[in-house]
Amino acid sequence: MLEGKTIAITRSKDDAHEFISLAEEHHANPIPLPTIELISKGEKIVDEFLDSVEKYDPDFSVFMSSKAVHLLFDTAEKHGKLNSLQLAIANTSVMSVGPKTTIALEEHGIKVNHQPLKTFSSVGVGEEFTRLHAVGKKVIVPRSGASTPFLKELLNKIGIDVLEIHLYDVCSFRDTTQWNSFRELFSKNKVDGVVFTSASSVRGFFDIMLKDFELNPLLENLSRISVVSIGPFTADELKKFNVKNTVAQVHTVAGAFDSMKNTLTIT
Repeated sequence: MLEGKTIAITRSKDDAHEFISLAEEHHANPIPLPTIELISKGEKIVDEFLDSVEKYDPDFSVFMSSKAVHLLFDTAEKHGKLNSLQLAIANTSVMSVGPKTTIALEEHGIKVNHQPLKTFSSVGVGEEFTRLHAVGKKVIVPRSGASTPFLKELLNKIGIDVLEIHLYDVCSFRDTTQWNSFRELFSKNKVDGVVFTSASSVRGFFDIMLKDFELNPLLENLSRISVVSIGPFTADELKKFNVKNTVAQVHTVAGAFDSMKNTLTIT
């Protein structure tokens, strides 16, 4: 039973609608925690993407997050380059990492040709390309500058050439007044669980919390609650801080919520 449980997620309120709905359906108390901010590289990201498509002539465009989609298309629209961007992407076969990213692409008028069946992560993208027998193909990936090289290395091993375009950098969320309620509850051991949604959000969480807590007491409090990571890369980042966690079987917010529900029910 989750009734009365307090569960945080490392996303802003605007990005946590699904999680908040799921928690409220189970009569739990959800706390959204904005951990990171995106620092866009401005108009040049659109020009760089368009120039790269023209020169590199990719067979596939791969989108790894809804944030990257919205940032790229919103910037293009702001600077009068939306049609050029839509045409450039439409001339490639489009792959999305998962349902949320697919919806974001469709909202911007892009037809998604491929999406992993179950594993909504870099691993799932690799599996989809293997299924497509895409050896020798060229792929362009617009994404965060904080991304790991795992996807590029994985696709290279499959025999695919990859060009990554970094649209934005990531920093820890600066206005932490939204964390006041969480910090107070956490210090009193009144938080039951935390869902971490990316490796960057793990780093942001510790950067923010270590301003008010010493490391050892922070880790001790975390050891008393249920910690769920949305996927293996997030889990690996938590391990660097010696935080035990449960990896969601399905790498989505809903999958992470199910894992949290299971761990809290057992405990």
